Order: sequence, then C-alpha cells, then structure tokens
Amino acid sequence: MSIKLTSIPIDCTLMTIGLRARLPLAVAGLLLSAQTQAFLPTPLSVLESDALSPDASSIAPTSTAPTYSNSDALSEPDNISSAESNIQNSTLSESSLATEQLLSTWRQQVKADKLAQHTTWRRLLYFYDDKNSVLGKKKTESLVDDPSFFLSKNGQQDSGEELDAMLVALAQELVSSSATENNQTKTDTNNNSVLCRFPARVAWLAGVLAIDAASLLADCPELDDWMSTLTPEQLSIMFAQEYLDNPLSAFAHTLLRIDSKASIADPNQIDKAYGLNYTVDGDPNDSFPVYATKSMIGSYNSAIEIDPYPEMLAKYLQDDERDTWTYQLSLTPAEVQQIMHHVWETKALKMPYYFTTDNCASEILRLIDVVRPQQNLLSQLSYAVVPSDVIQLLNDEQLLANTTYTPADNTLRQAQLNDKKQQRAQLGYHNSAKQTVNEIKSAQLNPVSSMSADGQTLLKRQIDVSDNNPIDRHPLQLGTIGIGQRGDDDYMDIGFRAGFHDTLDYASGYPQFFNLEGLAATLRLYDTDDNKSNQLDSVVLQNVTLIRGRSFNPVNAAKKGNTWGASIEATRVNDGSQEAGTDHLVGSVGYEKGWSWAFGTPAAGTGEMPPQLCYTFLAGTGQVGRGINKGFRLGAGINAGCRYQINNQLRAQAELQLPYWYHGNSDETNVRGHYWQPISSLGLQYDIDKKQALRINANYEWQDRIDANDDIQLSYRRYF
Repeated sequence: MSIKLTSIPIDCTLMTIGLRARLPLAVAGLLLSAQTQAFLPTPLSVLESDALSPDASSIAPTSTAPTYSNSDALSEPDNISSAESNIQNSTLSESSLATEQLLSTWRQQVKADKLAQHTTWRRLLYFYDDKNSVLGKKKTESLVDDPSFFLSKNGQQDSGEELDAMLVALAQELVSSSATENNQTKTDTNNNSVLCRFPARVAWLAGVLAIDAASLLADCPELDDWMSTLTPEQLSIMFAQEYLDNPLSAFAHTLLRIDSKASIADPNQIDKAYGLNYTVDGDPNDSFPVYATKSMIGSYNSAIEIDPYPEMLAKYLQDDERDTWTYQLSLTPAEVQQIMHHVWETKALKMPYYFTTDNCASEILRLIDVVRPQQNLLSQLSYAVVPSDVIQLLNDEQLLANTTYTPADNTLRQAQLNDKKQQRAQLGYHNSAKQTVNEIKSAQLNPVSSMSADGQTLLKRQIDVSDNNPIDRHPLQLGTIGIGQRGDDDYMDIGFRAGFHDTLDYASGYPQFFNLEGLAATLRLYDTDDNKSNQLDSVVLQNVTLIRGRSFNPVNAAKKGNTWGASIEATRVNDGSQEAGTDHLVGSVGYEKGWSWAFGTPAAGTGEMPPQLCYTFLAGTGQVGRGINKGFRLGAGINAGCRYQINNQLRAQAELQLPYWYHGNSDETNVRGHYWQPISSLGLQYDIDKKQALRINANYEWQDRIDANDDIQLSYRRYF
C-alpha cells in the first residue's frame, strides 16, 4: 500500500496517525461479528492441524520491517521516502495481524463444527459421498480435475485443505478491503478475487461463519454484468417429451428456465427469461454410432449453455415439434441466487458427459442438492438419471409448484384437424375436404404455433392439455412374473425391464403410441418331464433386449416424420429349416420402415391423435447363433398389426409377421435353405392401476417343422 504525500510533513504524519488509529477499529467490527458466533455448533469439519492461537499478542507479524515512532517521523522532515516506508510497514504489520486474528477465529469454528466435511461444502467442490456410480471416480475425490477450480494444490483430494485456502484468501481480501476503505483509496477491479471467482462458496461461508454481508462487497464487473443480464428471481424446470426420430432425444430432455421479475409478472413474456441447458459438447463430424458411444462412456465433455429462452423453446415446439411441460421449482429467492452463483463458478468446467448418469436431468438435481442438502435428490437416482424420473422425484419431494403445458406446433395443427374431421362427419364428405385436410397438416401452409410470429412471447393456449404429463406416467422399471404353456410344456417366466414403455403399457404420461424398451431380460423355467424325448432344458434365457422400439407417425395425422422401428437383442427362435427343430438363442438385429394410420375419435378439445392405430412395416432381420442351420439366417418380409384402446384401462394389439428366411444352400435333402415362417400374435393388457397390470400374450407359428407352434401366457406386471 502506498500513500501519496501532498502537504508538509507534519500534516502528513498527523494524517497517518489518524488512519492507523481507524484501521484496527474497522477490522474490530468484522472480528466481533465472527467471534460472537464462534461458540455456535454446526454439524461437520475441517482441520486436523493445530489452529493458530486466538491470542493476538502471541502471533508474530508476518512483516519484519522496522517501525518508527511519531517523534521519529517529526524529527526527519527532509526524509520523505523514509516516512512513506514507515507508513507502509506499519500498515502492513497491522493488516497481517488483523488477517491472522480473523483466521484464528474462523479456524476454531471450522474445527469445532467440522465444516470441511459439511455436505454443502463438499457438494460445492463436487465431492459426492452419497452417490453411487459405476463410472464415477472414488467418493473421496472431487469429480473436477481442473486446477483452476481449486485454491489449494490438494483441493481435489482434500476438502479441508481447500477450505483453509479459501479462508486465508478471504481473510486477506477482507482486511485489505477494510484498509483500503480507511485510506479512502479505491482499489483496482479484480475479477480474480475469491469474492468474484467463487461467490457461492463465499456466500455459504458467510452464513456458517457469521461474516457481515456488508464486508463482502467487491467490485466484480464480469459477475455483476452476468447477473444483471440474467436477473434471476425464479427457476423452473422445462420438460420436452420423448422424440424417437432423434435417437439422442429419445429419452426426453430437461432444462432450467431462469425468470426475471418481468417474466414472473407475465410468464408469457419469455423474451425476459433465459434457459440453462446442460448438454454434451460432442464432435458434430462424428457419425451417429460414434457420437452415441462416446456420449455413453464419457469421451465427450459437458457444456453449459445459457441462451435467451425463446430460442431454446422454439427448438422443441417448432423444430422437433415436441410438447413441453414447465414446472416452477419451490425455491426461495436466496436459494435461486445461490444456485446461479454456483453456476457462475462451474459454467466453464470441462466435465465428462455420461448419457445415463451425468446428463441434463442429473445436473438439475445436483444444483438443487447444493441448496437443499437434506433432501439428497441425486443419490435417489444413483445408477441412471432419466428426465421423466427427475420430474416425478421432484414432485414426490414437493419441489414443484405451478405447472404450464405448452403444445407443439403439430399438436395445434392436430387440434384443427380433429375439428375439421368432426365437421366432415357431421356435414358429409365433399371434394374439397381432402385438400383442406392437407393444408391443415402442412407446416408451411398452416404455420400455427404457441409462440408469437416474432418468437418472443407465448400466446394464450387455445386447446386442452394432452394426456402426456410425465407426472402421470407409470414408473420406469418393470418386473414381471408369468405362467404359460408352449406346446405341451408348462413354464414360468421371470422378467425385468429397465425402461421405458411399450404400446400396451399404461398410456397416460407418454406421447401417443410411444414404444421404446431397453435393457430387458426374461428367464424361463420349464416344468420338465424326464420321460419325454427331446426334452427342453429346465431353465433357459428366453430374451435379452438391448434396445427395441418403434416410432409411429401416422400419415393421416398432423405429426411429421416416418414410421420405423429397430431392435438389437438376443432371443430364442424356432428354426424352421430342419425337421423337428427346437428353439435356439440367437443374436438378432432388425430394422423396419413403413406406414401407420390413426383412427377413432380423439379426446375432445385436445390436440391428441385418434386413439386407435394400424401399421404396416417392410422388415429386415439378421440372426446368428450356433443352434440354427449354418449358424445364421437372413429374413425379409412384412409386419402388419393394429393396436386398439378399448377403454382407459384395457388395450389390445394384434400383429402378423410374414418373414421369408434364407440360410444359404444346403446339400442335405431334409434341410431347407429358405422358407416362409409366419407368426401371429395377440396381446391384451388390463391396468389395475398405474403401477400394476395383468397381460395375456398368445403366439402361433405357422410352420410344420418346429416342435411347438403355440405359446400362451398370463403375466403380472409391477412397475417400480
């Protein structure tokens, strides 16, 4: 610190005496606010090393420069530089003493209250002691490996060392700020101070150490500009429904809406709001299989995008045409500010992105956990974090307030189409009706939207809500137990499915006709008879599904896109190439592409499609396995079926598969190298409630070379 002398020496010396007298008084107020709370207990802790003695007289000043008395200064009026040095050394000594006094007080409280192990402090540093993760680092280590995120060189491994380094830096800045104020000299802007770099950490420490908020004022133009641009007053979570036509969006998406006072006063003024999107920072030049694989295994970094909310919302409502649901989070204004300060601290971090565990939904839970440590939200979804599960969890924890449904553009066009078809039914068919329907379905000819023409505001919703609120859906996981008969053999099936939903499942909460299943397996136990020849094994693996799904976009609906399906699984099949063939476990990959049609009467006043569905696919399948002829077969054919919603609790689906299989030429007269093998199937499900159901499945294979053509089963299904 330097003081410029602008008057005669005696006046300067007297001024210095006054300044030195005021510095301890200014710091004393700061110390008093901390010391009065030093005896209060809190739950956790930090420092195993000895804290400095609280006795100020026993602390050696860090400066060893000589000091001078007032008479010395007066006796050397010609030695101006010596007077300046005297003032600097004396002031530095007092600042060092004040810093050590602050540190001594804080360290005692940190040790007594075990603040270094406090859940909030460790979460601010990305230590997760209560989260299980197969792919994560050890629980004793922060997930962040960026040195700039820590003040201590061992901060990633030791939350105690990082806390002490934070206290040292904070004490130095507070004392320096107090001295600057006493000297009436404005310091230069310092965006790299701890007050500017880590405002969330400082805010938490200020609370637990009872630091006077007035003393934490700092000149942080970058942080101040960022906060004044966002003006965060309220946070909401926005859910965009599943979108199978983009596989990376097949599991839905969530982001945070950041509301200002203006957008709170009028939620339709979305131009006054921002969106925070946690996403993958992938390489757009990578092929989709490479991109998806890297997203799964953490080879890409994550990225935090904060953009005007209208731009983000338009992507879902207009580009992807996905309905959205927005839920206000029940957070206090102070919690909102703390979350945004923590986002400031972490927005530039390069963290691995894991599609199933560290994704858009998990980041929202992590941010809430920072300000609500007692709820431990993220640990409740330890191994997979899915957007719809996050919505249901937040609802169960009573963290959701107001709910807003915003229909996509195609949903609005479907509502118009429903009205038109109802008019046609009432007035009769006429030649211009078809042209009118095509105009309604066209996004170019009918640019209806929930957003204004300039894309800056939301328009008043004109239709009723659809039955796709994720709060209403059945739980993600499924367990099944069933009894059945295949040919003359009785059996019991035990199955598990990690997610999501097939066309017979409880329909509320999902997009219409949604069909996506993943990570499923079924074990079959046969009631064997040792006296029978060609007896089946008593226990067999019936099926393991990696992924199986179908995207239905009916050609007579307003929904855009194609109708297609795909599957990757291991399943048991009957090989019809040989006499008296038995079933074998094979690896199977299939792809379908075709057409679908919706029919029936849609829910009045909504943009839902008609409830019934028929479809036709052109299908191709490849299978490999040691048990089938020549170890492989290729199939091509047609799959056609219908799904019928009988009532809210009962649904049925029938399908006919007509594959033509090819194994390759064979010299054996009793072995066929190619053949038809039609399969007909029927499914019927009755919902007891949204967590329980009964299902009947029946299959018949129209092939004379297999040992059992028919298979019928009754199963109990439990969603959890």
